[in-house]
Amino acid sequence: MAIDPREKIALFIDGANLYATSKAVGIDIDYRKLLSEFSSKAYMLRANYYTALVEDQEYSSIRPLIDWLDYNGYTVVTKPAKEFTDATGRRKVKGNMDIELAVDALELSPYYDHLVLFSGDGDFTALVAALQRKGKRVTVVSTMSTSTPMISDDLRRQADFFLDVAELAKSVGRPQVQRPAEA
Repeated sequence: MAIDPREKIALFIDGANLYATSKAVGIDIDYRKLLSEFSSKAYMLRANYYTALVEDQEYSSIRPLIDWLDYNGYTVVTKPAKEFTDATGRRKVKGNMDIELAVDALELSPYYDHLVLFSGDGDFTALVAALQRKGKRVTVVSTMSTSTPMISDDLRRQADFFLDVAELAKSVGRPQVQRPAEA
């Protein structure tokens, strides 16, 4: 990892994207180890985790993770997900946090030297370029080790550094827990 120990770093985690990437790689992320790993490399200014939540559900499978992150050093940023019925009559949930993440990254940029972005979403290419124009270094964390890469080629090229989740998993991953299928 190309992080200078003198740098102030900020982690920005696109929760849905990291979840999909870690599943594709076949691991679960140990968020305690993740925080520890990056805190040991440089001064950790902030670790933000972004996710949308379906509000009307009695129980959301992500709720225990959100609560744990909130109490263990992460700043959790959520918004209600929108439920709708698509043209084929299927119920869909939409909850994109890209704008919130981008605005926060730009607003916080005077206070950090290096942004570590956990997402492969090509929509963040413009954000990375804007941060670089402000003199920030950006590491993008995603994967190319799956049969279909989970990272946009434009985003990977724009970033100063690329860290593959499969590589990061050696220090912060654990085997996937087999959960019973939800009824």
